[in-house]
Amino acid sequence: MMFTPVETGLIAICLIDYSPMPDSNHPSHPIHRAAFGKTVDGTIIEIFTLHNRAGMEARIMTYGGIVVSLTAPDRDGKFADVVLGYDHLNDYLKFNPCFGALVGRYANRIGGAKFSLEGKTFTLPKNNGGNCLHGGLKGFDKVVWQAKPAETAEGPALELAYLSKDGEEGFPGNLSVKAVYTLTHENELRVDFSATTDAPTVCNLTHHSYFNLAGKGDVLNYEIQINASRFTPVDSTLIPIGELKPVGGTPFDFREPTKIGARIHDTDEQLQFAHGYDHNLVIDKLPGKLGVAARIHEPATGRVMEISSTEPGIQFYTANHLAGIAGKGGWIYQPRAAFCIEPQHFPDSPNQPQFPTTELKPGHIYHNRTLYRFLAK
Repeated sequence: MMFTPVETGLIAICLIDYSPMPDSNHPSHPIHRAAFGKTVDGTIIEIFTLHNRAGMEARIMTYGGIVVSLTAPDRDGKFADVVLGYDHLNDYLKFNPCFGALVGRYANRIGGAKFSLEGKTFTLPKNNGGNCLHGGLKGFDKVVWQAKPAETAEGPALELAYLSKDGEEGFPGNLSVKAVYTLTHENELRVDFSATTDAPTVCNLTHHSYFNLAGKGDVLNYEIQINASRFTPVDSTLIPIGELKPVGGTPFDFREPTKIGARIHDTDEQLQFAHGYDHNLVIDKLPGKLGVAARIHEPATGRVMEISSTEPGIQFYTANHLAGIAGKGGWIYQPRAAFCIEPQHFPDSPNQPQFPTTELKPGHIYHNRTLYRFLAK
């Protein structure tokens, strides 16, 4: 049976009281702050550990806004880290396929690495063949964010702020961005984005954790359900061809719980283009409303992750290109070692006017919300 999305009204940006945290480095405090190393230019990177009342923990650093680790309980109450990444900052600095990062100024791909806006053409870096991926050569996943921790009634929170200057990576306008992570006492990791600009621009922000709910092994046996009756087929460079195609009769029909690996090796042309799943699915919900996008169940541990978002689409990615990457604890990551669920607007929207717009104008506020809720059964 198709699950029903949870709908709410348009979200509001929350104001948080950033009062000083007494004894914030005490182990029992819900927020712990520590140094995590330095960048090549000597910038100190901090890492913040958030603890909720249920025992979950999220470690987030100021470089890239990266979720370095996130623990969740299994059916027996045993906690494990459910995201991929590295043990040390230097590894993130050398090479990071967006492990746990905040992604922008434009998440996903822009075809031909250029777009036109209000009569002007803007050229972007080509970092994915002939396309621009995840904001360019130095996207938001590679910048240092300014951090403000806070205790809220819902759980510990961390606000990260960054000013993307006019012309950065070819994008127009000074874009002021905030991302607020909240580890709620209901075992949710909530991500709230907001942004404003002083000139017309495009904006599409997301969070990019690689999830492994067992904490080891591949994800092919996981059951995934995605609340989407359409997807955006792509060309051989993974740029949408402009069509919203029904998922029925395709490997992209996850309206019923289906193993991730059930059809991943099909000869379908779309899967061949991406070497697995790396596609945008159109979520069945009202525009701008918070609704359930997907639910993933790992049968061995019983862990379940439910994703809700205000965004119109999600990119479902099966870590097709993790080949021999040495990750946390010495685990050598291989393809299918994780999955990504990236709530966002559709790829290449600036060049496809039939898609929901990603244009942001002065005087308007961009916002989106994503909830990663953890359960066990």
